[in-house]
Amino acid sequence: MKTHVKVLVVGGGAVGCGIALHLARAGWETLLVERDELTAGSTWHAAGLLPLFNMGYATSHIHDYSVRLYAGLEAETGLNAGFTRCGNLRMAQTDARMDEYMLYSATAETVGVEHEFLTPAQIKERWPLLRTEDLKGALFHPTDGYINPADVTQAMAKGARMAGASIERKLQVNGYRWTGSEWVVSCEKLVEKGGNLVPSGEQFEIRAEHVVTATGNHAQRTARLLGIRIPAIPVEHQYIVTEPDPALARWRAEGNPEHPVLRDADAKWYVREERGGWILGPYERNAPARFLYEVPESFRADLFPLDLERIEEEYMSMIHRLPTSETVGLKDDFNGPICYTPDGNPLVGPAPGLRNMWLAEGFSFGITAAGGVGHYLAQMMVEGEAEIDMASLDPRRYGGWMTTEYAARKNEECYEHVFVLHHPDEEREAARPLRSSPAYDRQKARGAQFGQVNGWERPNYFGPLDAPAGFDHDARSFRRGGWWQYAKAEAEAIRNAAGLIDATAFAKHMVKGPGATAFLDWLTTNRLPKVGRINLTYALTDKGTTRTEYTIVRLAENDYYLVSAGAWAAYDGDHLLKSAEDFMASGGEFVSIQDVTTQWGVFAIAGPASRDVLGRLIRDAQPETALSNKRFPWLSSKRIELGMVPVQAIRVAYTGELGWELHHPIEMQNHLFDRLLEAGEPLGVKLVGARAQNWLRQEKSYRAFGTELGRDATPLEAGLDRFVDLSKEFRGKAAMEATGIRSKCVTLLIDGPQDADPWGREGLFLEGQRVGRLTSGGWSVAFGKQIGMGYVRPGLAQPGTKLKVRMFRELWDAEVAEDSPYDPTNARIRVDG
Repeated sequence: MKTHVKVLVVGGGAVGCGIALHLARAGWETLLVERDELTAGSTWHAAGLLPLFNMGYATSHIHDYSVRLYAGLEAETGLNAGFTRCGNLRMAQTDARMDEYMLYSATAETVGVEHEFLTPAQIKERWPLLRTEDLKGALFHPTDGYINPADVTQAMAKGARMAGASIERKLQVNGYRWTGSEWVVSCEKLVEKGGNLVPSGEQFEIRAEHVVTATGNHAQRTARLLGIRIPAIPVEHQYIVTEPDPALARWRAEGNPEHPVLRDADAKWYVREERGGWILGPYERNAPARFLYEVPESFRADLFPLDLERIEEEYMSMIHRLPTSETVGLKDDFNGPICYTPDGNPLVGPAPGLRNMWLAEGFSFGITAAGGVGHYLAQMMVEGEAEIDMASLDPRRYGGWMTTEYAARKNEECYEHVFVLHHPDEEREAARPLRSSPAYDRQKARGAQFGQVNGWERPNYFGPLDAPAGFDHDARSFRRGGWWQYAKAEAEAIRNAAGLIDATAFAKHMVKGPGATAFLDWLTTNRLPKVGRINLTYALTDKGTTRTEYTIVRLAENDYYLVSAGAWAAYDGDHLLKSAEDFMASGGEFVSIQDVTTQWGVFAIAGPASRDVLGRLIRDAQPETALSNKRFPWLSSKRIELGMVPVQAIRVAYTGELGWELHHPIEMQNHLFDRLLEAGEPLGVKLVGARAQNWLRQEKSYRAFGTELGRDATPLEAGLDRFVDLSKEFRGKAAMEATGIRSKCVTLLIDGPQDADPWGREGLFLEGQRVGRLTSGGWSVAFGKQIGMGYVRPGLAQPGTKLKVRMFRELWDAEVAEDSPYDPTNARIRVDG
């Protein structure tokens, strides 16, 4: 057995074998170890469905790649993986579900997934065994299907061996140690004894430059061995197999094709044919999380007892949809662990705080994802970045605040929500509130309706305390929800008077030390600001794409305060720490990185009246000029006093109006909140949430990380040339220049439907051909129409270009606007007073 390799893959399920296949294909010397037999974890009892896409852009690409890979595995390896391309029928009982499918359709178009809409009559004509009179319609994917999980895993394992990989079974990893250049992995051979696996006493070490963990249900043991947190915890998933259905047998005997995989999302189940009968897979309420800390040594290819009472409602709804199944008996049942994460996306990418350690954990749809994850993770490892933005799957999207209890409760919720309507304005309630700023109760008392970002409670909008009859704050929609009118009023308040926004969730880091200036100059694209000034800048990946966005405040010669997106605090912190280590290892002077996110609260005040509001509170020898352009110019930062609160004020506004960010000691937040509202009330100040802010920033063409900005586009493609100083050297510069301009980011004004706005997932078209996609969308109060941002071919980025955007299956007029269509000269931001 090899004991020194380029990469060690730990875990021999479908995901691990998919990763080993692609790393071996890339030419890396690869060893995969599995503690039991290949497929012994959740792979063996998976139903093997292959849903091609969902609402996520990255996961849709992953699933699409997997299906294309699986279709060619037999020709490559000689092993039949049991791939059946029967299609996937997503049925809808409600208009809201059809709205969801129309948004699914828009997403599918951007990925290139084939699909069509069917009426109830068309469904009945194709598949007469189905009851359809209570359906609104369906979305049909003809290229979906299912596969035998064990067979596809063995086929990928054989493909990996053919490409040069080695695979060792019954080998348990007991420890990891990083030497500074490679991992030393402690292993022990296991042997069968009385139906269990027990240590043989044969121990040895494997040395690997890189390690990938794909340990499935054993993720908590992996986390403990690595000294990190991994929010991947299994939840029980049960499905049943019926005896043969005589009506189905007659249907097939008449020469009819196999039914597609049936998904009655409103009934919370999937059904497919299985040996003349049916498999029913429900996603019911109250399925418990299991193995919160580790999998018992005695649990191998085992199952839990079936709980039929828990799935009775779903079982009866299957009989309703397939009446012939009512008299068919049960032949088999499965209730096994399937790993989940709090948001349902797997954890794919670098492990937080560790070098050359890669995670591939938390797969609730592991069979569908295995091939694609192998492909894109191998790109990240071998080439430095994947061709698609994988940030939505990055393990560092969860910070150190995440606990086992939180992950377990959120994973149970995620399981229950598999078939719950996935509204873009969805906010799930489990494990909330958990992280809240001191002003949380004050804002809630004033009508705040909260969303959650990185565990933080953040106001989405402020609704009425006494809601009008029929108004439901919890109602969600794929069109304009009840919240829309309140977000519109908030946006108008900022344009016409002033608004106060709680931005405490921003990620905040201090970068200090004798090497701080040289470090940040190397790490970021823009020239560094002078002391007392700020700038907007970008850190790049080694492929030259956008790694993160920072607002840098220079407090002293070698003393910097970095502000970045609140959803990415751990992601940015990990990158800063590792980059500083690289900088010092290459001869740079000492740099200190400190996460101060929870030490500082942030209020953003913006709007024409914002200077007047602050003027009533500021304590200064000359208060009448303290906030003037001369003493406090745009893009500068000063230490000021507002009442009794010391504030690091930054003259910048994400909304495109005169405004300041007020960074304050978090323990003084309530005092500052009260004083700001007292001073602002006579001037028309309104509390404002994240949804209105998102609309306003699009009117200014301000790109947002995670939408317009990501690891699949460079800052130059994003149209951020003014923040890139090509006269200096910085990390990723050469790769960025070599990439060129493949697409361009644009802002579009849209004449769309009367009751809906784009969500940022829609395709852009020219003469019937897709030429780009939206990444953000909303309503413009300045222009009185829908607005969106997205990417198009470079030749279509000129202002005035006429395009179409797909919304609810129709094409609506859209026109490329000039960058910053609202106040393009920034006159309102720079206004003096």
